[in-house]
Amino acid sequence: MDLGLTPEEEEFRARLRTWLAGVLPTLPPKPSPHDWPARRSYDLGWQRMLYDAGYAGLHWPVDAGGRGATPTQHLIYLEETEKAGAPYVGANFVGLLHAGPTIASEGSAEQRARWLPPVLRGEEVWCQGFSEPDAGSDLAALRTRAWRDGDDYVVSGSKIWTSHAEVADWCELLVRTDPDARKHRGITWLAMPMDAPGITVRPLRTLAGSTEFAEVFLDEVRVPAANRVGAENDGWRVTMVTLSYERGTAFVGEVVACRRVLSEVAREARKNGRWDDAVLRRRLGRLNAEFRALWRLTQWNVSEAQGTGGVPGVGGSVFKLSYSHARQELFDAAAEVLGPESLDLGREWTLDRLSSLSYTIAAGTSQIQRNIVAERILGLPRGR
Repeated sequence: MDLGLTPEEEEFRARLRTWLAGVLPTLPPKPSPHDWPARRSYDLGWQRMLYDAGYAGLHWPVDAGGRGATPTQHLIYLEETEKAGAPYVGANFVGLLHAGPTIASEGSAEQRARWLPPVLRGEEVWCQGFSEPDAGSDLAALRTRAWRDGDDYVVSGSKIWTSHAEVADWCELLVRTDPDARKHRGITWLAMPMDAPGITVRPLRTLAGSTEFAEVFLDEVRVPAANRVGAENDGWRVTMVTLSYERGTAFVGEVVACRRVLSEVAREARKNGRWDDAVLRRRLGRLNAEFRALWRLTQWNVSEAQGTGGVPGVGGSVFKLSYSHARQELFDAAAEVLGPESLDLGREWTLDRLSSLSYTIAAGTSQIQRNIVAERILGLPRGR
């Protein structure tokens, strides 16, 4: 992995900085974090600005509508947009970082032409229909059924923790199409239109008061068979592609954000006198080393993905496992620095601390990630 920048990459950084400096002051005020329709509109507006400027899908393949940027250019983009305080992907998270890359990798030419341009242009939002109430961390234990009826699949069941369901146009949906097959072999990946009859969305309120997750109930929803990505009953393999993006590259921008927050926490500690605590200083120093290492691991993972056709490898599980715990410790340290002020929900970092509690569960629990690392990277025998 070459960490040096070429003249072309330095030019790319300078051009991006100039564009951000000119466009960010023109953005409207951010909507309330609890107003998801307004947030959808804001996030799609930002995505359209990226598209018009040529930065949408920067690292996507050219034949998928992206720029085909190098891994280094992708990381430069993440660094510069975070440092400039540019909007995060927000409601576009699933489409840009999960469903879109999966369709680019596994979809047919017709599917790529139908679904990828609207994601890149900021016209459609996707949600993720993977988790189920009775499956827990065992994703392959899903029970939502789909059976073929002519040119459609008829789907019944329920999903939970469905990201952005209340404002989504499409859902990347896992269904069981062969109940008699081994649980990993009878699954199919479908793109379900969220306006189809038979869909009920019930928002879930998080500890922080937001409703970015929902329960979704499916009562004989008809999904065209043409919306199947990959072969019938081959959905587990397609899902592993989706999860490799979710765990391998979807969080990389947040590492930059955490490094910025860590610097701000250290400044706050110096200002309010907590810096005199040697134990706290050691804790912040250890976190600084942790996030520097995570950024290097990010560079390695993104470079590896580029060398394997763009799909991240199982090393993403190492990153996700370490990052989840480092993020939790970062905001625990922030609370220690703030003292009693950390109980104020209006205080900076308080809501981040609450949301960080979910990171050891979201996108695969830490226990699952440890199993993946043990079995697929270290070659240890499967547990009984």
